[in-house]
Amino acid sequence: MVEVKEINVEEISRRHAVEIKLIDRATIRVEDWVRMKCQFGCGGYGARLTCPPYSPTPDQTRRIIKDYKNALLIHSRNSRKIKEAVPEIERELFLKGFYKAWGMGAGPCRYCHECDIEAGCRFPRKARPAMEACGIDVFATVRLNGFPIEVLTSRTQEQNHYGLILFE
Repeated sequence: MVEVKEINVEEISRRHAVEIKLIDRATIRVEDWVRMKCQFGCGGYGARLTCPPYSPTPDQTRRIIKDYKNALLIHSRNSRKIKEAVPEIERELFLKGFYKAWGMGAGPCRYCHECDIEAGCRFPRKARPAMEACGIDVFATVRLNGFPIEVLTSRTQEQNHYGLILFE
């Protein structure tokens, strides 16, 4: 795990209005079946550069995770908050000298009404693939780290959204 004295998790959490936990990268579960849920169950498949088949594959994600020592798991009840916080915290870490910092958000990108696959991303400083788009089993990962998550059966139920930032 890590001894990262330069990172004040509580202060970052407060500033971004999210809950953050420093986690062991070994608790990040990457499964091949997760990406299939994107392909057969989500209308965003192939429609956004942050979604499959453009996002990292599960095999790539496994290899990428091995390149890092540290991970921050980010929780919010609001998916928009996760989409804003992940690239901002990633940049903060980069500016503190963690030049490899890289994050993943929650759900499909919504910065553009339609993603221009051919021209490339118009918001590369903000857009990040979702954890699930990269093959991460979000349910298993967050449960292993003590955060709440349940299958919801109604839009009126309280939601939990997660992001992840790898760094060293």
